[in-house]
Amino acid sequence: MSRDRDPQIPPASGETPARRPDGRREPVFGELHAWLPDRRRMRRGLGTATGWQRHWPWLAAVAGVFLLLLIVLREPLADRLWPQTRAQELREDAAAALQRGHLSAADGSGARELYEAALAMEPDRNEAHQGLAQVALAALAQAENATRQNRFEDAHRALRLARELSSPRDATRATADALRVREAAHAGLDRMWARAQQAHEAGRLHGAEDTALPLYRRILQLDPGNDDVLRAREDAIGQLLQDARGGLRRGEFAPAAAAIAVAREYDPGHVDLPDTEARLAEERDAALRSANEDLEANRLESAERRYRRLLDIDADAPDARAGLVQVGVALARRAERLASDFRFADADAALVQARVLAPEHAAVRDATRRIERSRRLKAQLQPAPSRQRQQRVEVLLREAAAAEQRGELLAPPGDSAYDKLRAARAIAPDDARVRRASDRLLPFARDCFERELRSNSLGRARACLDARVALADEGDALAQARRRLAQRWLAVGDERLAAGEVQAARSALRFAREVDTAVPGLAEFAERLRAASASGD
Repeated sequence: MSRDRDPQIPPASGETPARRPDGRREPVFGELHAWLPDRRRMRRGLGTATGWQRHWPWLAAVAGVFLLLLIVLREPLADRLWPQTRAQELREDAAAALQRGHLSAADGSGARELYEAALAMEPDRNEAHQGLAQVALAALAQAENATRQNRFEDAHRALRLARELSSPRDATRATADALRVREAAHAGLDRMWARAQQAHEAGRLHGAEDTALPLYRRILQLDPGNDDVLRAREDAIGQLLQDARGGLRRGEFAPAAAAIAVAREYDPGHVDLPDTEARLAEERDAALRSANEDLEANRLESAERRYRRLLDIDADAPDARAGLVQVGVALARRAERLASDFRFADADAALVQARVLAPEHAAVRDATRRIERSRRLKAQLQPAPSRQRQQRVEVLLREAAAAEQRGELLAPPGDSAYDKLRAARAIAPDDARVRRASDRLLPFARDCFERELRSNSLGRARACLDARVALADEGDALAQARRRLAQRWLAVGDERLAAGEVQAARSALRFAREVDTAVPGLAEFAERLRAASASGD
């Protein structure tokens, strides 16, 4: 007789299956295990179908990064998505700070700062406004308490906070009055008044806390309506301004300017102040004219002193600073002349000062190169016995005369009459023949300047002018030559500016300023050029 077999469940050997009520067998564990599909085949087949197992490490990494960002940025995200939550926290922190009496702090932890931060987040909510009003009332209470305890600095600080938060006007005024009365009683106004009068009589008007004007100011802060103190302060300021006017007459600009500044600080409406300020302006203008005249006359040391005194009045005065730059340019030219005579110690001293006054100016850089060229020329002139030096001077003088006949006064470099004469001067600076040759060459340099100026060759005219300076041409003739060349440069600059060539106009202005810093129209043209440059930008 054959066994009943479930066609759905494979048989398993060694196990006796149980029967169901309908007569069918219960499958045993071995049969189930054999019936289940091969797990390796399932994994292989599933991987082939979907590919999820190849990508699960990447998916896990992305999920981890997302979770980490969610943890780190949960508070900023909450503040952005639900700002009312953060604002509520700020109001709660502000209320706690107000309860502790911590009304204001620079680090933002005070009640005022916390309420203001909450108000910035929720400007339409009234809770923060009400909190700030409570802070103002608490500040008034702190000011009153500090006044009773004679802690006047704390009282003033709390009172300032109450005013900044628009505390009730009447209550604030009453607290301020009480503070002033209490502070005045504590300070001893009678003793302070006596000390102020003693300092005033001794002429100690300002400069320290125990001098007259600071003491008068302190008394008036505590007792604003004290007529005696007001009159005493007015007298002290009047005396200070009188001393300032005397200093102006003596040319003491810096002390006078300082005294005027002190008077303006203590009483800007003093009756004598406008007249004294007007005198200071007049004296300053006169000093500027004198400094410009010294510069034009090549009195460079005097010009520098005058410009520096003007800077004592106003450290940022542009005209005085520009004047010092022009002094530096003139010193650079002086250094070139000294080096042309091989007086290198004096030339170096002038060049050092020029670098101090005009460190970035092109004239100073040019002077440096020319002085070095003169040093190289000097080095080529080897020491020789007296007879040989005389012979060398004679040769150089003949060569200079030949260059004059050819018209080669300033060029070519090294072979011109001027260069030959410089070499002769280096060998025998006191030789009468060298001096006569210099005197003979000077008219040629003057003619050269006039000729090049007439032909509008301004660069060559400048070279001829430099030769005149090196040949010791001085006086009104040289000053007039400078003025004419500078005016011509201004005319060129005006033409270039009218044509819209701003860069060329700027170069012409620079050349004019290098030649003559006091030429009429220089400041006006510079202002027009500045305006044109600004509009072009």
